[in-house]
Amino acid sequence: MTTQEFAGSAGPDTGAATDVDEAVANGAVTDAAAEAATDATAGAAPLAAALAGRTTYPLAPGYRVNVRQGAGTNTALVRQLPAGAQVQIRCQTRGQWVAGPYGSSNIWDNIAPGEYISDTYVHTGSDGMVAPSCMS
Repeated sequence: MTTQEFAGSAGPDTGAATDVDEAVANGAVTDAAAEAATDATAGAAPLAAALAGRTTYPLAPGYRVNVRQGAGTNTALVRQLPAGAQVQIRCQTRGQWVAGPYGSSNIWDNIAPGEYISDTYVHTGSDGMVAPSCMS
């Protein structure tokens, strides 16, 4: 099966539900949170429970999202978030316009130092900024 890259995403994931170990490897949750999630029921619910208490936003269902070094698809690919992942947005900046499952936008979410994802793949419940602006 081939995977096409759609702006900020690798496209819909047709594989199994998000694996907690993969979420830890990708930095979506801590080891302690993953241990708690592993003891819970399989699927997306344990990941959500592991992230309880933190402000997180879910990725668009069925999408593995590319994490970029900067606010555009022309920047280096750092890693890929698995389908079903949730992210904590540290700050937001404007960059390349991208069309995704949640519309078109030039807002990019900083999820870790040097790691950005297009806001069009994150369900924030808003068409605008939901976090402070990133300092240049």
